[in-house]
Amino acid sequence: MSTRLFTFNGGDTGPWRIAKTETVVGEPLPAAKRLDISSAPESPSRPYAVWVLRGITSNERYGVREEEKSRIVSMQQSLGLPESTCAALIPIRKNAAWWALSHNERQNIFEQQSRHAGIGLDHFPELPRRLHHCRDLSENEPFDFITWFEYSPAQEAAFDQLLAALRATAEWKYVEREIDIRLVREDD
Repeated sequence: MSTRLFTFNGGDTGPWRIAKTETVVGEPLPAAKRLDISSAPESPSRPYAVWVLRGITSNERYGVREEEKSRIVSMQQSLGLPESTCAALIPIRKNAAWWALSHNERQNIFEQQSRHAGIGLDHFPELPRRLHHCRDLSENEPFDFITWFEYSPAQEAAFDQLLAALRATAEWKYVEREIDIRLVREDD
């Protein structure tokens, strides 16, 4: 059974309380109070959801320098740590100009111009995260990527600094829609 497909259901149920939703650029999502995440071979129907986002985990698309990759692998923590009671769900859609670039041009922006991985190593290398590709499911998905991050409340400032640094790069001029959804885990 594949667990590569993840469905993020925003509504009134789920273990994650939505503490704040900020539309960074583009169209907002409808208001939701809670987030439920499922991982299954097919997206389950959730009639309570006011929005549903889907993404699939996949191979790395934009490689990083070998020394950066080794540092990331050695430092990055796992998802689901008990102290990681805060999370961020950040769906992003890039514009047509990004997708008109060749893979090598996008790689150059990602690695050389923006230093995407290097910024992560500089600001918050141990940050647990999982990237989901939406375009692999359909070009009609509302976002191209969804990234899930988890951290402790004490690490929120470091996470905010990481996001600010990433949003200041050349890569972000291609972002036409981004939502920053902050969550708090409230286990029953």
